Amino acid sequence: MARRTRRAARLGLPCLGLPCLGLPWLGLALLPWAVPPAAAPPGGCPSACYCVATPELVQCRYESLDEPPRELPTSVHNLSISGSNLSVLHRAAFAPRPLPDLRLLRLRHDNIQTIEDMALQGLPALRTLDLSHNPLRSVAAGAFSGVPLLRTLQLNQALLAAPLEEQLALALRNLSLRRLELAGNGLRALPVSLLPVGLEELDLHNNSLQRLTSTELLSLEALGLRGLRVSLGSNPLQCDCALRPLLTWLRSSAARVPDARSLQCSKPPSLRGTAVLRLRPEGLGCSADEGGEAGQLETASYVFFGIVLALIGIVFLMVLYLNRRGIKRWLHNLREACRDQMEGYHYRYEQDADPRRASAVGTPRALTSPGSGGTPRCSFQLPPSPAAS
Repeated sequence: MARRTRRAARLGLPCLGLPCLGLPWLGLALLPWAVPPAAAPPGGCPSACYCVATPELVQCRYESLDEPPRELPTSVHNLSISGSNLSVLHRAAFAPRPLPDLRLLRLRHDNIQTIEDMALQGLPALRTLDLSHNPLRSVAAGAFSGVPLLRTLQLNQALLAAPLEEQLALALRNLSLRRLELAGNGLRALPVSLLPVGLEELDLHNNSLQRLTSTELLSLEALGLRGLRVSLGSNPLQCDCALRPLLTWLRSSAARVPDARSLQCSKPPSLRGTAVLRLRPEGLGCSADEGGEAGQLETASYVFFGIVLALIGIVFLMVLYLNRRGIKRWLHNLREACRDQMEGYHYRYEQDADPRRASAVGTPRALTSPGSGGTPRCSFQLPPSPAAS
């Protein structure tokens, strides 16, 4: 044990109980973190970073950087800066000391909100850019103009602060991307405008997609996107009749959705947790409370029909109100006419009931009240009098 302690002392490692526990390898693993920035190899780790530095990799973590570090070896291939406060990637942010061999740049959790034109100038070999977990609010149309070889762009949880679809569409128009990651951005529809021709992989997992419409699926069959593979896992799919186009497409193009077998229904409660590929299109019902397109259309139809009936009723009531005097006069005339008719029938009935006139009794004829042609008329058919029987 004492020998191990002396060996650690010769290596300049603090004991921390590690050599004493017989674990000298763990102390060596922590060596890069134990060395302060000033003791780092020349041309390796920048003075502002506590990091791990190798000839091809520089990782700067959790430092208050306001701009990308400039003390970087020109031969570095991978650069990772996380936990900083870059806020704005200014024009030519990496140009003061170009990195001609840099292929991967990770800028996660750096509070980047704005990317200006030509911000990545000086990185001609960059192929992968990771801007995930940044509250992006503004992306200039020429933000990626300095990286013509960019093939992978990662924007996971980076589009939550502001709607940037139009800005990104302009920024990506001149790129030849092969992979685009948009996971965790709360997307409710397929971002068709962000799909450049030639894109091969699109990651949309952990968004808010409930379905893909027929129009969106047709855009995936456009020239230049027919080989696109789409990841749709961890989305709250709503399994009603509006899901039928997606279900049909999945059955015919399962190879284009790598996680198709893991897709599950989120709604309705009766199908929650059911694998989507086990459903049948004809078994998916539509109802208004399920939120399906057909159910919403049916609800709208009933609402429209009710509004039409209400308007007809209002018009009818208005007509009655405007003609209330004429209607009152007409009802009065009708009542008087019926009264005259009833008096005439009553007189005839008394005459027919007289036994002395029994031989002359017959079926009374319908009487009409005198008056003009516009006066309402009443007519009645009375039963034979008892004397006639």
